[in-house]
Amino acid sequence: MTRRLAANLFDAAMWTLAIGALLLTTLLGHAWQQDPKMSGMAGMSTDPSGHPCDDMGSSVNGMSVMGQSMAAMTNHMCITPMRPKQPGDEEKAKALVAEVKATIEKYKDYKKALADGYVIANPTVVQPQYHFTNDANVRLADTQFNPTKPSALLYYQTPSQHYKLEGVMFTDSTSATEDELNERIPLSIARWHEHTNFCGAPANKVSEYHGKNPKFGMFGSIHTKEACLAEGGTFFPVIFSWMIHVFPYENDFKDVFSMNDDMAHVH
Repeated sequence: MTRRLAANLFDAAMWTLAIGALLLTTLLGHAWQQDPKMSGMAGMSTDPSGHPCDDMGSSVNGMSVMGQSMAAMTNHMCITPMRPKQPGDEEKAKALVAEVKATIEKYKDYKKALADGYVIANPTVVQPQYHFTNDANVRLADTQFNPTKPSALLYYQTPSQHYKLEGVMFTDSTSATEDELNERIPLSIARWHEHTNFCGAPANKVSEYHGKNPKFGMFGSIHTKEACLAEGGTFFPVIFSWMIHVFPYENDFKDVFSMNDDMAHVH
């Protein structure tokens, strides 16, 4: 999700209303089953409930895993660690991408997406990337994975086309384990992420979501409960579901599962 889009949604005071089905929630229990091979790795940290997270500056094969907008959320992101590749991982990922591509072909006409229950998040705001969210699919994703029912469709605005389809977003419950995420999309190929340490601004300070050095929100300097409460904010250890973007029109995995939302994936 891009920085400009996030700022505009924050200005509306509640991301949950703008994005629809991505419910504002705290992470309740459900211990993370960490892969023993990941324990003690350099650059590793954990989210508020102990889920293993790669540090934001990490890379894959020497390449950055995200664009500037995502990187700006340094204190508010948990990214799944890369696992060693297992037999069948690549074939499973290729099959998923092919299924996604076939499923969303009809949604190149965005009106068909609307007809099938997808709702545009904040359509009055000009955005580099639009999320069309389907509430029913988000609820389904909390308990089962269906590649033909993405939680959201992703559209990119071009000079000649307002909504040009570029991919999808899948979600999973905040209580999902690393093994469960890996079962959906292999963690040797792709990386899931969740947004953490969110400090919601009090009504009299919503302007501080914006500016060069924001204090609140996903790009804010506040990322601890103590600091948030001291400013009169509302603290959420985890906000929104686990999520991952899939861009099936790209040519290789690093771009298909890119975390760079600052560029178009519409080849």
